[in-house]
Amino acid sequence: MRSFAIVLSLTILSLFPQSIFAAPGHEVGHLFFIERSKNKNLVQYDIRLTENRDLADSRPVNAYWILENGRREELNSLEKNYAYGIVRQEKLDKDKLKVILAAFKGWEIIVERINNSFKAVISINGKESILQKIYIKSEETGAAFPRVLYVELFGRIKETGLPIKERIGPK
Repeated sequence: MRSFAIVLSLTILSLFPQSIFAAPGHEVGHLFFIERSKNKNLVQYDIRLTENRDLADSRPVNAYWILENGRREELNSLEKNYAYGIVRQEKLDKDKLKVILAAFKGWEIIVERINNSFKAVISINGKESILQKIYIKSEETGAAFPRVLYVELFGRIKETGLPIKERIGPK
């Protein structure tokens, strides 16, 4: 039931091109999210666009929590700096941006305009793919951060649109 509420909340948010969370004069589009085994809270990554549908000049990609109850909450500074935050956003051209996440510094996520909307593109199983979801399977250790058992990437192959998935870590 709770997962239904989260999916319903994300679906409702995606129906409105002008988000209540956007800065005035900015449009927001969903890129991908992180789901964790720990609970049903999600980390959502959005793109902010100008009125002309170009990338916003200042920090165009934003990350925040969507809680089990559907509420939105900002990442705290520990989460921003060491887990789910964006440590670098580098504009490559008018319609392309490189994004590096705190916990996945070795991964380059390229946000680019595809068919008139922005998508997050990453290599999944060696194929250029549109990232839809990252799943993190972890266990609590009593330390500040849980131990990550594995990470799964879910998306669609950019060229064909076929679903693709890759597990990183023990099988």
